[in-house]
Parts: sequence; C-alpha cells; structure tokens
Amino acid sequence: MQNNSKFKIQNSKLQKHSRVFVAGGTGLVGSAIIKNLQSKGYTNIITTYHNRKPNNSTFNIQNSTLKTNSIKWIKLNLLDTIEVENFFNTEKPEFVFLAAAKVGGIVANNTYRADFIYENLQIQNNVIHQSYLNGVKKLLFLGSTCIYPKNSPQPMKEEYLLTDELEYTNEPYAIAKIAGIKMCESYNLQYGTNFISVMPTNLYGENDNFDLETSHVLPALLRKIHEAKIEGKKEVEIWGSGEPRREFMYSDDMADACLFIMQNRDFKDIVGSDALASQKMIKNTHINIGTGEDISIKELAYLIKKIVGFEGDFYFNTDKPDGTYKKLTDVSKLHALGWRHKVELEEGIRRVYAWYL
Repeated sequence: MQNNSKFKIQNSKLQKHSRVFVAGGTGLVGSAIIKNLQSKGYTNIITTYHNRKPNNSTFNIQNSTLKTNSIKWIKLNLLDTIEVENFFNTEKPEFVFLAAAKVGGIVANNTYRADFIYENLQIQNNVIHQSYLNGVKKLLFLGSTCIYPKNSPQPMKEEYLLTDELEYTNEPYAIAKIAGIKMCESYNLQYGTNFISVMPTNLYGENDNFDLETSHVLPALLRKIHEAKIEGKKEVEIWGSGEPRREFMYSDDMADACLFIMQNRDFKDIVGSDALASQKMIKNTHINIGTGEDISIKELAYLIKKIVGFEGDFYFNTDKPDGTYKKLTDVSKLHALGWRHKVELEEGIRRVYAWYL
C-alpha cells in the first residue's frame, strides 16, 4: 500500500442506480437503512445476512432466491476475511453502509466482553479495508455514542471523544467503535478515501432484538411489560434505580439521517479542504446522530406501561448496576447540516409495539 494523502475521490454523488452495499441488512440499523433506500427509489441494493435470515414481511421477499427488484441478498460471514475479499471482488459496491455489528445491552456487553471487541474489530477491519482496496466511492461507518467517556460533559459533543475513561461495562464494544472511527479517519488522510463515521444514540424500532439477555433497555422493557400484562403479573422488576437518563431515536429517523449524510456530505466537507491541504492535526471527524432529548429509565418504563396497558407496578432493583447516569448527544453539527428527527418517542414506541404484536 502506498502513502497518498491527497483527497482524490471526485465523483462521490450517490445515484438512484448506484451499487449500494448495506453490511448487516437483517439487523435493526441495516433493515431501516434498506427500507429508507427503497422508499427513495434506489434500485441496486446489495446486502448480506449470516445467521439471521431476512424477514419476508419486512423486505417483501417473493421467493427463495432472496432477490427483489431492488435488493440482492448474499449469505456472507463478515468475520471471514477471505469471504469478504471475494464478495468485494465479485460485487464491486460503489457505496457502503457499514451497519453490521455485534450489539447488546448492559448484560451482554459485560458478559461477552471478548466477543464484543473481537467480532466488531474483525467486521470493521474486513469491510473498511476491502472498501479501500476496491475503490469504494464513499463509506458510512455506524458506531455508537458509548464511545464517549463515562463522565463526559453533557450534552456530548464530538470533541469529547478520548478525553477521559470509558464506562467499564461496555468498554470493549466502545473501544472497537473508536477504532472504527480512527480507521476511517486514518484511511482518509493516508489514502484519500471518503469514509465518514456517524454515532447514533440509543436506537429502537421494528426488527429490533427483544431477547431479554442481549437486548437494549427499551425493547427489553417493552417485552417484559407486555408479558407481565399477558400473564397478569402485579409487578415487573427493572434493573437499577431508574434515575439514569437516556436518549432514544426511532430507527427510521436514524436511517433517514444516514442517507442524508451519504447524499450530502463528503469527508472533505466535514474537515474542510484547507485543513486537508495543510495537513494539520485532524481528529474527531465523526457526526452524532440523535434527537438531543432524553428521558429517565423510570419515565420510560411508565410511558411503556401506558402504551401497553399494564396495570401492575415496578420494582427498581438498586442492587443491579445503573451504568452511566446521563448520556445525551449534542446534535448541533447534524442540525447545522440541515437534518432533524421527525418521530417523537411516544409515537415511535406505539409503532414498535404494534409491530411487536
């Protein structure tokens, strides 16, 4: 590999017929991005699945060939370097949404620490490096706001990255995502690629993971409260005090923001052409994606209780960890680009609950 620091990619405009690869198409993030692309008339979408097969109702799959007019599904293990290399050599995607990741809530992150750091690093390394080798015009890497320090000032600005220690329970996952940001940034500066990183806040939506051991807090609460209603329980246990505050974003909004950035911003726009030309220190080039609004876990539980129609009460188990007390993103950079969220939390949860039922 040669050192070429000149920003060389010129034709980076996403077209309706462009070959678009969504890595991780069956997950919450990937499926939302695919639906958003379809709704806006993109006709050449390539995506992959591994253990989790595509849901026919979600993607309107008509037959066992896993093809529609706009989507081509390919079974691919993104952890396998050779498989990923062969995929890029064969399919030659022009634009990449790197939405594939091993994700989970506080229990999964703390229990499967080795799996979280290894699998996420491996997926990122394979997809980002092959995107460089195969001349991908633009790549959008999706991370998480858990990259910010445990005691970060609030709301969390992009510049707060790497200014203090991380929350211990999800440190391996956060380190992997920070590595992905720095990998994109470094390839851009050394090889002139056009790789952009975005950090979504806590997401929820259709096609989410509702497993009580590995899911995030919102889908876990929705399932526990729904099942308590069905079973006629008087009480639901919730881990922690309920006091920590979290920001939640509907997955369709997140997907719309990702496509907006892919369509309208290049790496050189984010850092400035003068900065690239002068080779001054460039860092923290990622963009937060969120609502800029938060809610306590206790308030969230009672909101879900109202939507589900559960008549019991909650027991907040303070022997269990709370995690970071407050995590709210500063989305001023995103707003300055001209994008804001549309779906408020109660409406989003109602949509997800209707889908879950």
